[in-house]
Amino acid sequence: MKRIVMHIDVNNAFLSWTAIDLLNHGSKYDIRNSYAVIGGDEEARRGIVLAKSMPAKKMGVVTAETLYSARKKCPSLRVYPPNYKWYQYMSNSLFELLNEYTPDIEIVSIDECYLEYTNVSKLYGDPIEFAKKIQKEINEKLKFTVNIGIAENKLCAKMASDFLKPNKIHTLFSNEIKEKMWPLPINKLFGIGKQTSKKLIALNIKTIADLANADPNFLYKYFKNQALRMIEIANGIDDSIVDSSISAPKGISNSTTLSHDVTNREELEKIIIAIADNVSLALRKEGKYASVVAVMLKDNFFKTTSHQKKLKNATDLTLEIRKTALELFREMYNGEAIRLVGVRLDQLTDVLNHQVSLFENVEEREENKKLDETIDILKERFGNNIIKNGIQKERNIKRKY
Repeated sequence: MKRIVMHIDVNNAFLSWTAIDLLNHGSKYDIRNSYAVIGGDEEARRGIVLAKSMPAKKMGVVTAETLYSARKKCPSLRVYPPNYKWYQYMSNSLFELLNEYTPDIEIVSIDECYLEYTNVSKLYGDPIEFAKKIQKEINEKLKFTVNIGIAENKLCAKMASDFLKPNKIHTLFSNEIKEKMWPLPINKLFGIGKQTSKKLIALNIKTIADLANADPNFLYKYFKNQALRMIEIANGIDDSIVDSSISAPKGISNSTTLSHDVTNREELEKIIIAIADNVSLALRKEGKYASVVAVMLKDNFFKTTSHQKKLKNATDLTLEIRKTALELFREMYNGEAIRLVGVRLDQLTDVLNHQVSLFENVEEREENKKLDETIDILKERFGNNIIKNGIQKERNIKRKY
């Protein structure tokens, strides 16, 4: 039996989900059709674009750039704060819907997953017709659209789902690779990052076909052990399984899939800070304390690296979680091109048993706690952008990295 894998990817997840939330609360205005982005604190000039509308994209706005830079490109841009609790609810709703059809789902991030269709193909029939059914059901019940890629492995399913958006279904079976994938420019190959594609182009390898037919001995001189794997993915070769055991982990986490490779440390640290701040807020809303902080990075060759740290005391303080996340990032990052960044809080507890150290500044810790409480109240009432430069400056003074 031929293996069938699907890659299901929410179209512009954060912006779509924010739009749905606004419409549910009486808005007559769908931000998906306007110059809009989801981002952090614009006035502090450290907020980044987490998602952008199609009109904003046409103005040159890209994911992970600063809001300050994005507004230069699009002066009429409107910035909406992220709502990770709502995003997680929408994400869970999607995966619960898919789980009604099969448990063989690997959740890659908050807005995408792989579905192993092989084991249920006799039950549901033609994979394209099944994909149409799923796509329609998601749109009708959850009010957002998805792209679905259908192939014989995860790599090609991912490539297929990226072909043309939004709300499309594409196939990339083994007999279609030469026709559909090989003519694409090398930077369109999933797993080949910006810097790698530049090196390949310099070697006159400009299309996926060029890489698929390249001499591995020649490439080895420039890419060492990565050379053979690069040629394999250009030929659509991938034997990785759809691993449902890593799906839906417990704890509080958030990850951001970047639209392009990022190697700049400062830019990655801004993303870490933004995610750490939001999971900290989510933690306090749940009335929990975290004993473990973890950072996850996924490079452009699908390799996931994660480091975690057990804290001496469980915490819900933004500065402590942010500081730990940055420490983990700095010890694990080695300069590779990154496509996904995540921060996770584990070993959650309802009770805080804080053991005071002789070297701990208790007064400063209490001030940070009060500051978090104040910021949470203001954000709850007025949104993220109510926090102005004065509070941010106070945060910066207290920050000790």
